Amino acid sequence: MTISSTPDAAVRVAVDVGGTFTDIVLERERRRWSAKLLTTPDTPETAVLQGIQELLDQAGLGWPQIGLLILGTTLATNALIERKGARTALLTTAGFRDLVEIGLEDRFAQYDIFLDKPEPLVPRPWRHGITERVDAQGRVLTPLDEAQVIALARELTEAGIESVAVCLLHSYAHPDHERRIRELLRAHAPQLWISLSSDVCAEIREYPRLSTVSANAYVQPQVSGYLRRFNDAARERGLREEPFLMTSGGAIATLQTGVEEPVRLVESGPAGGAILAQHIAQQTGAARALSFDMGGTTAKICYIDDYEPQVSRSFEFGRVHRHLKGSGLPIRIPVIEMVEIGAGGGSIARINQLGSIQVGPDSAGSSPGPAAYGNGGELPTVTDAHALLGTVTPERFAVGKVGLRPELAWNAIQTHLAAPAGLEAPQAAQAIVEVVSENMANAARVHASELGKSADEHVLIAFGGAAPLHAAGLARKLGIARVIIPESAGVGSAVGFLWAPIAYQAVRSFHQRLAGIDHAAVQALLDDLTAGVDAVVRRAAPDAALSHKRVVFMRYSGQGHEIAVDLPDGPFDASASARLGEAFAQRYAQLYGRNLPHVAAEAVSWSVAAQAGERRVPEADRIASGPAIAARQAGTRRLYDFERDNWTEVPCYERAALDAEQKLTGPALVVEDETTTFVPAGFEARRSRLGSLVLDDVGAAAARQALSTDKEIAS
Repeated sequence: MTISSTPDAAVRVAVDVGGTFTDIVLERERRRWSAKLLTTPDTPETAVLQGIQELLDQAGLGWPQIGLLILGTTLATNALIERKGARTALLTTAGFRDLVEIGLEDRFAQYDIFLDKPEPLVPRPWRHGITERVDAQGRVLTPLDEAQVIALARELTEAGIESVAVCLLHSYAHPDHERRIRELLRAHAPQLWISLSSDVCAEIREYPRLSTVSANAYVQPQVSGYLRRFNDAARERGLREEPFLMTSGGAIATLQTGVEEPVRLVESGPAGGAILAQHIAQQTGAARALSFDMGGTTAKICYIDDYEPQVSRSFEFGRVHRHLKGSGLPIRIPVIEMVEIGAGGGSIARINQLGSIQVGPDSAGSSPGPAAYGNGGELPTVTDAHALLGTVTPERFAVGKVGLRPELAWNAIQTHLAAPAGLEAPQAAQAIVEVVSENMANAARVHASELGKSADEHVLIAFGGAAPLHAAGLARKLGIARVIIPESAGVGSAVGFLWAPIAYQAVRSFHQRLAGIDHAAVQALLDDLTAGVDAVVRRAAPDAALSHKRVVFMRYSGQGHEIAVDLPDGPFDASASARLGEAFAQRYAQLYGRNLPHVAAEAVSWSVAAQAGERRVPEADRIASGPAIAARQAGTRRLYDFERDNWTEVPCYERAALDAEQKLTGPALVVEDETTTFVPAGFEARRSRLGSLVLDDVGAAAARQALSTDKEIAS
C-alpha cells in the first residue's frame, strides 16, 4: 500500500497527556480510532509518538497525511501542584519582593489559628528587588538601574537559576523597563528562560500578576522542552503541519504560544472535556448540563448553561484546603471555570487520623500506578477497588494495554484498609467507591452554590476513563435523573479538542473614566490588541476569515472589582463610549438589581479575542423513548452487592452491539475498549441515534413527573 505524502485536511489527531494515561484520537471523515497508553512522565512525548503511530497503522495512514494535530497536556498543572518545576528567580521592583507571601493580606479561613498558606513558587533567596519605579499612569519616576541587572545576571548564573520571572510595578502601563531587563539578561545570561508580566498578564493587581508570571516561568523550561522535542520528533517522522495546542480557555493556539506562555495550557485537558460536554449538550438539546470528567488522577466538574460553559478570567491552583477559595495561588488567564479535585482512578485510599477511609488527593499516577497494575504499587486506589468489586474487565482495561491483577488489588485493600478498619476486603473496596463519589458530589454542590445554580436541574455528561463507572451513582447523590455517556468517553477530552475553535484572547489594563475618556488612546490600544491576537491566530489559520469579540471590564469609581461589558465593533468615538456607558448601567442592573447613576463609571481593562472561521455546528441527536426491545447480553460478570453483602452475577453488554431500538435495565455493565459503564439497579440505559449511551433513573424521573403534575394541578 502506498501512503500519500500530502497532508489531508480530513485526517485529524488529538492528544491529551494526563497524569496517568495519554489519550489519543484519530478521525478521518466519519471514522474514529482511539488509543490509551500509560503516560511516560519523564519523557511525555514517548507515549504520544507511540500512540499516534499505532493509530496511523490501524488507519493505513502515514505522518505526512495528518492535516491537524492538537495537543493538550497536564504537564504544567502537575509541575505546579507537585512543585517539580524549574529553579526559578523573580525580579521585581525594589521593596516588593515579598508580595508573593503577603498576597492580598487576607485569611481564607478567618478563625483558623492553624491556617496554612500555600508556599510561593519562588523562595525568598531567589527573589530580587530592582531599582526602578513607574507610576500607575506609566510615568517613569526612577530610571532602571541597568548595572544592577547586569551584575544580577552573573549572580543568577552562579546560583544555577534556569528561569526568570520579571514583574515590575505598573508594567502593564509602561513595559519598557521589563523589556530592557530581558535584553540585558539575554546578553549576559543567554541560557535563562525569561517571562515578562507585561507579556503574560498585562493587567492591574500586582499579586495575581506576579503569581501568574511566576507560574509561567516555573513551568516554561519543562513544558517548552516537551513541546519542542515532540515537534522535532514528529517532523522527523514526516509531519508536515505544525502541531497546535489546546488552551485553558477552550481554544486552539499555536505551538509558539505554548512555548512562550505555557501557563495558558495549565487547564488544557479539562477544557477539552468541557468543549466535548458542550458539544453533546447541543446535540441532545440539554440546555443545562453538568460536565463530569474523571480520569486517572483528578475529577473535573463544569456547569454548562444555554450550551455555554462557565468562563472566568482567573483560577487557583494548589489549594491548601481544596474547597476554600483563597487557599491556593492565583493564575490570571482566560479559563473555563470548573472545580477539580484529587479523585481519579489512581487516587490513593488510606485510613486517616480519625480512623476513617480517605481517598486522595494524591495519586499513584502511571508509575508505579495502582496495585492491580503489577508495577510495584502497594497502596490501594480507586482502580483497585473496582478490580476487586468486579466492575472492570481486567483483560480489556485501557484497551488491553494494562492487564489488571485483581488478586494484587485484594491484597492491597485487605492490608492497608480492611484489616485496620475491621472490614472485609469487599466492604472496604465499596467504601472507597462511596467516599470518592461523595467527594465529587460535595464538590459539585459547593460549585453550584458558588454559581447560584442547582445541580438537579442539569443533565450529567460523563467521560474519562473512570467517570462512566461512577456517573450513575454521582447522579443519584445529586438528584440528577439523566446521565449521558458520549461515544469514545474514555478519551473524551481528546475528542473535545477536535471541536475547539482556533482563537486567542488578550487583555490589557488601561484605566479610564468614561467622563473625559481619551478616545484616541483607547482606539490605539484596541488596534494594538487586535493586531496582536490576529497575528497569533493567523499563524494557525492564515487564510481563514477572522471574527472578533471586544470586552471592557468596568466598575463604578471606588469599587474593587469589575464586570464584563461587550463592546461592539467599530471605531471608538464619543458615540461608542456613550453606548458603552449605557450597556454598563444595564448589565450592572441585571446583576445587582440597580445601577448607580450618581457614581462615575470607569473602564479598567480591555480585551480583544479573535477566532478563525465559525465553530462547527453539531448534528442533532435523538434519544428514543417509550417501548424498546431488550438488548442482547454478551455474558455476565460477578459483582459484589454491598446492600446484600454477597456476590451476584450481572449481565454485560457490548456497547458497540447496542442500537437505538434496544434497552437494558440495571444492574448491568456496558463494556467498551476505553472504559466500562456501570448501570445500577433502578436505571435504564439505551443508545441515542448518534451513539451516546443514555442512562435514566426511573425512580427520579417518575418523582419529577409527579411533582410537575402536582404543580400544574395547583396552578
